[in-house]
Amino acid sequence: MSQKNNETFFDDDDILFAEETPDKVTVTDGETWKLMIVDDEEEIHDITRLALEDFTFEDRELTYLSAYSGEEAKKLIRENSDTSVILLDVVMETEHSGLDVVEYIRKELKNSFVRIILRTGHPGQAPERKVITEYDINDYKQKTELTAKKLFSSVTTAIRSYRDLKTIEKNRQGLEEIIEASANIFKPQSFRMFTAGVLTWLTSILHPDDDLLRSRISAFVATQEKGEFIIISAIGSFSEHVRTPVLKAVPKAVARDLTCAIEQKQSVFSDNAYTGYFSSSIGSDNLIYLESPHNLDELDKRLIQIFAHNVIIALDNIYLNQEIVDTQKEVITTLGEVVENRSKETANHVLRVAEMSRVLALKAGIDEEEAEILRLAAPMHDVGKIGIPDSVLLKPGRLTSEEFELIKTHTLIGYNILKNSNRRIMKTAAFIALQHHERCDGNGYPQGLKKDDIHVFVRIVEIIDVFDALFHDRIYKKAWELDRILALFKEERGKHFDAHLVDLFLENLDEFLAINDAYPDDR
Repeated sequence: MSQKNNETFFDDDDILFAEETPDKVTVTDGETWKLMIVDDEEEIHDITRLALEDFTFEDRELTYLSAYSGEEAKKLIRENSDTSVILLDVVMETEHSGLDVVEYIRKELKNSFVRIILRTGHPGQAPERKVITEYDINDYKQKTELTAKKLFSSVTTAIRSYRDLKTIEKNRQGLEEIIEASANIFKPQSFRMFTAGVLTWLTSILHPDDDLLRSRISAFVATQEKGEFIIISAIGSFSEHVRTPVLKAVPKAVARDLTCAIEQKQSVFSDNAYTGYFSSSIGSDNLIYLESPHNLDELDKRLIQIFAHNVIIALDNIYLNQEIVDTQKEVITTLGEVVENRSKETANHVLRVAEMSRVLALKAGIDEEEAEILRLAAPMHDVGKIGIPDSVLLKPGRLTSEEFELIKTHTLIGYNILKNSNRRIMKTAAFIALQHHERCDGNGYPQGLKKDDIHVFVRIVEIIDVFDALFHDRIYKKAWELDRILALFKEERGKHFDAHLVDLFLENLDEFLAINDAYPDDR
């Protein structure tokens, strides 16, 4: 539903003259229409301001800009590219100064929006037909024609044309932004990154060429968790309320709009705000709230609605993709637990390795998306043990050289199990399974790789896997004391383990111990 804006039109009534007007005012574009008066006669400036003293169009008044020569006009239009109308004298410092200004505006500045009304007191020096044909102007008037009433009419017509051109351009830019935004929001990404992107693109669609107005927009995305909507991403005045229940974070008036959208299960517009309600195909409910510093016009609303339609499709894609990822995660974790249980080891080993690997990856500067891939793939590092006989895998004593060679094959077995998948998580798990017993000094197996040839994911998992294996009881050994483990890591720094990663691990040891405490052995 939407509320249609009223548009106000003015009749050609007589203009009341005031005694004096301000010389020049600077305001933000959108609050007034900028009218530039370019004439070398001071009296023309004064008369024009007096004649248009009470002028308004669509509840916006005029801001007057004055230039007294062609060169001043060029400088002024450079600084005020959002000028709506120029009343331009032809003859100033030269007989064609005004025409030079027109060429400068249209050809050098490439400003096709400002409406130019050429005024001349010497029509013979600038014949109307020649000027209209050869120059991109919008009206041509002799100064003697422009009575107060005709001036009002000419300026109104010019501003209406300027408004329409800007509306068309905004529509074009908005649709271009939507096309570009849609290409981005349909890319595979996390829900958090998606929501942040939605807010960025929404502000760009509404104000594609105005950084100031974009910065004054407040907005958030909220999703339903355990029966209440939680803010996931936010900008502007809501940016401090991420992870806060939405109805506790917003003013009462906003809460009413949100409640209305939730109860009616549809999006609503108010004068300056949009409340979007989105339900995915798998039943997830989401809200987008946007509050603009200015009222939303019909074009704003149409652009938002077009973009919102794409948001719904993208949301469905994200949730469906997440369902695939969750399924992979469940399969990976379950298979990892099966292997660990068969090895008579706690199933929480794979959970601890997953969580600690993610944290160490982040400490190493790996981005969140990659760190999450590592977290999901790490539990599969020992999946190849499923192909090792119980007599070897469960042997409590020291392995013979033949038995050790046999157990080393679990790296290749795991790799062969996983390598044929096209899924990113499985492909990552495959090379982790293959390389996780390599050493930075080249004395590992199965390939004898050295540091730079071992993937950083593997170098991370190596540290975490060894730490957790030593810190907990295994069938063939008792848990080591922490000091003994730390001494080993310091000794093997740069040999078995990546030196930089060892340093990061030791510097943040408390975080890893906290993860260990969160997933205790279950027997």
